[in-house]
Amino acid sequence: MSELEEQQSWRIGDYTFRSRLIIGSGKYASFEQNLECAEASGAEMVTVALRRVNFDAAKGPRLLDVVSPDRFTILPNTAGCYTAEDAITTARMGRELLGTDLIKLEVIGDERTLFPDVPATLEAAQVLIDDGFTVLPYITDDPVACQRLAAMGCPAVMPLAAPIGSGMGIRNPANLRIILETVEVPVIVDAGVGTASDAAVALELGATALLMNTAIAHAKEPVKMATAMRMAVAAGRLAYESGRMPQRLYASASSPLDGIANY
Repeated sequence: MSELEEQQSWRIGDYTFRSRLIIGSGKYASFEQNLECAEASGAEMVTVALRRVNFDAAKGPRLLDVVSPDRFTILPNTAGCYTAEDAITTARMGRELLGTDLIKLEVIGDERTLFPDVPATLEAAQVLIDDGFTVLPYITDDPVACQRLAAMGCPAVMPLAAPIGSGMGIRNPANLRIILETVEVPVIVDAGVGTASDAAVALELGATALLMNTAIAHAKEPVKMATAMRMAVAAGRLAYESGRMPQRLYASASSPLDGIANY
């Protein structure tokens, strides 16, 4: 790990990580490319859609034979669920298949934008927390929803930056700032990041970590983009920890004028 990436660890429940980048496992040209990108990104955690991935060796190649749980923490997710009941059932299936209490909770409310259904997400989160899950909820950039999820026991919240797969970057930095100031759990920016500068901005704002998939998988050169994202996340976090200079409306001389003789 480079000097740039020598950062403090962070926690989700009982899990500790150093990398602040989480990547997905869809839309890649092959499982092998997914693995190569995961390695290039420095990610320690990879999320897997329970309803879309093959777990049965008799049905063909399996992602987890390549992107192995021995090398990465696997974060199962409930992508494709449109009701709280479906998400709860899918999460329980994931726990049985993968032997993990981690779940990225997604309950979609709108098919076009893939925005989450906030009331259904809150409902499912409470049930799963009571059932012993470590729940990481995908949610809108709604400070109140994030506060309620944190209060009920979610060890992190995952507000979107923009619609899933849109690549538009952070559309509402003001809301993210409010979330960061009002919840005491890690904030993982999820969905909508398009390029490395978007990733840097998210971390500069103070986000604990970032989850992305399409920005890497749909880049012209995914492995290069994964490397760029790794660097951007590290730089953004370092900038946040450094504390940026105040913004000013007018110029301020780089070199002080005090003590300069007038001739």
